[in-house]
Amino acid sequence: MEPSDATQAHVALVEDLVERVTTRLIDPLAILLGDDAVAAVKERTRVDAEMWSAQLLGRDQQHAAHTAARLISALYPGDEAFDPPSRWWATPFGQAVLRRVGHPARERVTYAAAGAMLGITRQGVHDLLARDKLQRHPDGGVTTASVRERALQPSRQTTGGITTQRSTT
Repeated sequence: MEPSDATQAHVALVEDLVERVTTRLIDPLAILLGDDAVAAVKERTRVDAEMWSAQLLGRDQQHAAHTAARLISALYPGDEAFDPPSRWWATPFGQAVLRRVGHPARERVTYAAAGAMLGITRQGVHDLLARDKLQRHPDGGVTTASVRERALQPSRQTTGGITTQRSTT
């Protein structure tokens, strides 16, 4: 990733994290406690989002995976395993999680989910499976490990935090 691409990815991820933390955590607290009670948290969120983005995009895989797990646990609490909707994978945070841990709760995903994770159609997933660029899971679907591997390949590029497939023609 070129420095300008890395900077764009970092900025996009920071903005995405600030929006998610604000919407999912701070705004509900402001409703309960009032704006004054959460003003300092709002200010700190941007600073922390800069740090989280650097950790998610940095070289330390273990630290990045730990940061992703902490953010997912805080932003999406529940008794069920986190299973994001398809559109989530197109976000800068979704793409960072994909590159660092794959799917946070599944060893396999449907063709539609694999397509959403890679920003391609189900037919594109079928094509990649036929060319052995993705792996079928023995119980059906596609292995999340192969989806993650595909997302990490240098033939993919990130623009504004969104990963797209480069033309191979």
